[in-house]
Amino acid sequence: MAKIRAFKGVRPRAEIAKTVCAPPYDVINSDEARKMAEGNPQSFLYVDKPEIALPVNTDLYSPEVYAAGRKALERLMAEGVLVKDATPMLYVYQQEWRGAVQTGLIACVAVDDYDEDLVKKHEKTRKDKEDDRARHVDVTGANAGLVFLTYRASSEIDRILAKVMEKKPVYDFVTADEVTHRLFLVDDQATIDMLVTGFSRISPLYVADGHHRAASGSRVRALRRDRNPKHTGNEEYNFVMCGIFPDEQLRILAYNRVLKDLNGHCDDDFMKKLSEKFEIEKCGSAPELKLHQFGMYMNGAWLRLTAKPASFDAKHPVESLDAAILQNNVLAPLLGIDDPRTSKHIDFIGGIHGTPKLESLVNSGKFKLAFALYPTSMAQLMAVADAGMMMPPKSTWFEPKLRSGVVVHLLD
Repeated sequence: MAKIRAFKGVRPRAEIAKTVCAPPYDVINSDEARKMAEGNPQSFLYVDKPEIALPVNTDLYSPEVYAAGRKALERLMAEGVLVKDATPMLYVYQQEWRGAVQTGLIACVAVDDYDEDLVKKHEKTRKDKEDDRARHVDVTGANAGLVFLTYRASSEIDRILAKVMEKKPVYDFVTADEVTHRLFLVDDQATIDMLVTGFSRISPLYVADGHHRAASGSRVRALRRDRNPKHTGNEEYNFVMCGIFPDEQLRILAYNRVLKDLNGHCDDDFMKKLSEKFEIEKCGSAPELKLHQFGMYMNGAWLRLTAKPASFDAKHPVESLDAAILQNNVLAPLLGIDDPRTSKHIDFIGGIHGTPKLESLVNSGKFKLAFALYPTSMAQLMAVADAGMMMPPKSTWFEPKLRSGVVVHLLD
C-alpha cells in the first residue's frame, strides 16, 4: 500500500507565486536559468539552480553551490517570499495545457515505500546525479522539487480531489510556456484522512519522472538516520515530497535522438544496413508515426522506417519499446553507441521541441542525422516497472513539467 502523509509546506505568497515558481532544475541549463532569473531575486531558481548566484566558472558540484542554495532558501523565507503553513496539509496541484488537464496530489511519501519497491522505477540512475541531488537536499534541508509519481487511476481519489477543487484555488496563474497552474489546499483533517486511506488502497506507485530526486530521498534518509542517535522513523527526512497523478491524465511526448556521425559508414552502406532491419519509405516531410515506426532525417530528406517483426521481441516489456528497437538495431550495432548516457556522439531532444528542431540541428551541420520516435505509452512504462526492468535512457518526456517552488518540504 502507498503511505502518504500531510506536511507543513513552505510556499510562495499567492500574489507572487507566478514570479517565484520555476521549471525543474534538470530541464534547463545554468545559462538558461541565469537568463530566466535575471532581474527577479524572488525566483526559486536561486534555490534549485544555486550556481546562478555565483561566478560563471564555478564548479557545479562545489560546496559553495549547495551552500548558496540553502542561503537562498533562508533568504526567501526571511523576506516573506516563502511562508510555512501553520498546520500539516496536502495540496491538490492541477495543470492545464493545450486542452488537457492533469490533477494530482502533493504529499509526502514514505522513503520506506521507495526502498521496498512499493514505488516502482523504470530508469537507471547515475551516481554523479544522485550525489548532486542528495547533497542539494541534505545541505538545503529541503525537498525543493517534486518527484513525479503516477498510479492506476482511482475513482475514489478522483471524487475526493473533485470535492477539494470546489473551493477557490490559492494559486491560478499561467506561465510563459502557456501552462495554467492551480493549487488547492487540503487543510481539513477529515479530507486528509480520506486521502491517506484512499492511497493506502493503491499499490504500487510508479516514478514517472524524477528518478534522481527519488533516489536522493533514500540517500538523505540514510545519511540523517546515521547521524541521529535519537532516530525514530517519524522525522521529516523519512519522507520525500511527491506530486502524485493518475496515469490516464498524463501525457508522454516523444524523446528524439540526433547523431553526430555515421561511425565511419558511408551513406549508401548505412542505408543498406538499415534496410535489413526496417522497411524504408521516402516522405516529403516529417512523417506521421505509429508504434514501431521511426522518422529519420538525413541529407535534407525525411524517411519513415518501420521495424521488421524479426528485428525485436514483441512480447518483451523492454525489447519491444521503440527506444530499445532503435538502440539494438541502429545505435549500438551501426553507430557504435553502446551506452547512450555517456556517448558524446548522440544528443536527446524532447518532443516538446517538435521535428523542426531536429531539422535545424541536422541542417546546421552539427549533426549528421536525426531520429523521431513514437511516444512511449503509460501502459508500456508500467509493464516495464512491474517486470522489475529498466527502460533505455531517455525513453519518456512528460509534458507539462511540474514546477519547482510550488510547495517546498523542509527536513529540519
